[in-house]
Amino acid sequence: MDGAKKVVVMVEDVEAARMALCWALHNILRLGDVLTLLHVFPCSRPGTRKKLRLLRLQGYQLALSFRELCSGFTNMSMEIMVAEGDRKGVKIASMVREMGTYALVVGLHDHSFLYRSAMNHNNISATFSCRVHAIRQPSPHPLPSS
Repeated sequence: MDGAKKVVVMVEDVEAARMALCWALHNILRLGDVLTLLHVFPCSRPGTRKKLRLLRLQGYQLALSFRELCSGFTNMSMEIMVAEGDRKGVKIASMVREMGTYALVVGLHDHSFLYRSAMNHNNISATFSCRVHAIRQPSPHPLPSS
């Protein structure tokens, strides 16, 4: 695995996240790279183990649906990570640093943690210690031409 890169794609139940995965498959990932599908769900209150288990299971099932999008790409290894975190951006940043991630790919949408991170930090790439690619879903209505 010499020269293999670790690429993390955020798994969220939004179309922009699915598009981000497709973008990563076609533009970043190469032979021997490692793709990590990462889903972070919000912390539950203490004493709600059943809810915690349900959120973890739902996150894993969502990640499995993302894995299906990768079925034609056999040139890489893949892993799924599901984690609990209060402030998604902070949790994600610590996880990608810990994993030695080359690139983080995120679907950009109205409720994306990247918007909050951008408000709190000047340099997003420094916060995450890797390249950050925010992929936005194209507008359903094309701009009128002049």
